[in-house]
Amino acid sequence: MTAFPFSAVLFDCDGVLVDSEPITNGVLRDMLEERGWTLSSDECMRIFVGKAVKDEAALIEANTGSPVTPEWLQSFWARRNERLTNELVEIPGAPAAIRALHATLGGKIACASGADRIKVEMQLRKIGVFDAFEGRIFSGHEMPRSKPAPDVYLAAAAALDVDPARCAVVEDTVTGATAGVAAGATVFGYSPGGLGHSGADALRAAGAVQIFTDMAQLPSVLAAWRAVPA
Repeated sequence: MTAFPFSAVLFDCDGVLVDSEPITNGVLRDMLEERGWTLSSDECMRIFVGKAVKDEAALIEANTGSPVTPEWLQSFWARRNERLTNELVEIPGAPAAIRALHATLGGKIACASGADRIKVEMQLRKIGVFDAFEGRIFSGHEMPRSKPAPDVYLAAAAALDVDPARCAVVEDTVTGATAGVAAGATVFGYSPGGLGHSGADALRAAGAVQIFTDMAQLPSVLAAWRAVPA
């Protein structure tokens, strides 16, 4: 039997485990419009997906003329969390993939997200996989730098006592893929649109070694990975 090629798997959360990005960006789009910055849903996704809203304060202020205050951020998080609680669903196949990899790796999996911890933990509970990640959940809000910096992935690898070079990172955004590559991990890009889709092309350009379209296939995709010799 061929050995599994990775010692740990580090998952992003939004867009990889949960279908949260349309919900979160919908709330953000509405709140930006209330401040005078009108964006389509697609424009809002393109600008903000994979990024922490607090890190984009200068951009928001430049386009609305209003400061991004702690109170405004708290209002955004509250409205976002309410909608996520009511509407959030899993990425199809994600819970089964998590369970399979947890078993294969003896628990050496982690969730490393750019989002705040309250959101991440709430979402993992919502789709019934919090127990698989408990004690191994990392938030970019708690790091010196969030994605695209590698800090959150380096922290996850260190907590698992695994060399980042022995970690697979699963990402769906350029911001996250850039962070995984910078950490020294092998990045796999989840893109339901498949090869040739702009999202897949962007993930490849950011350093993802392989694009896959079905989260249920992740365990077999990782098991079959063999790095091409330089």
